[in-house]
Amino acid sequence: MGFYNQDEEPVQTTSSVADGDTVVTADVSSAGTIKSLTMQGVREFANRGITNCTAATLTVTAALHAGHTITLNRAGGIAVTLPAATGTGNKYRFVVGTTFTSSATIKAASATDTFCGNAFFISDGAAAVLGYIAGATADTVTFDGTTTGGYVGTVVEVTDIASTLFQVEVRGSATGTEATPFSATVS
Repeated sequence: MGFYNQDEEPVQTTSSVADGDTVVTADVSSAGTIKSLTMQGVREFANRGITNCTAATLTVTAALHAGHTITLNRAGGIAVTLPAATGTGNKYRFVVGTTFTSSATIKAASATDTFCGNAFFISDGAAAVLGYIAGATADTVTFDGTTTGGYVGTVVEVTDIASTLFQVEVRGSATGTEATPFSATVS
C-alpha cells in the first residue's frame, strides 16, 4: 500500500472512484491505529439518505440504517426487525412506498424491548383522525393494508430512547373497522 506525501497534491487517475476502492484513516481512539474503509462504506455513511427495501425481511442495524429513511416497497409485506434498544438515541424512519396487501411488521429484536408512543390514522369514515397508544408490553407494529394501516405514505419513526425502550410514532391512514397497529408478539 502506498501513501501520498502530504506536501504533494494527489492526482486522480481514473474517471470515477469504485465502491471497492479504500480510504485510509487513523483511529484516534486507539493510538492512531491505521484503518481502511471502502468507498461504498464511506458513501453509505455520508449519504444517510434513502434505503429502499423490497425484500420480505429486513434486519435493521445501527451501522447501516440509523439516520436513514427506509422505504418499504413490497406489497406482499415486509417483516422488519429492529436492533436491541440500548439508549443510543438512534432514529429509524420508515415510509411505506407501496401499499401493503399482506401483513407487514416492525418488531423489537427481543421481548424485553418495548415501544412507547402512539399511532394516528386518518379514517375513511367521516374524515376522523383516530389515535392509538402503544400498551406497556407493545413490541410490534402490524400493518394489514386496511384496518391497521399500511397505505402508501405511512410514516413510522422509531427512536432508541433507553435500554429496552423505543419511542415510536406512526402517521398514516386506515379503512374499515380501524384498529390499533400495536401488539406484543415477540417471544
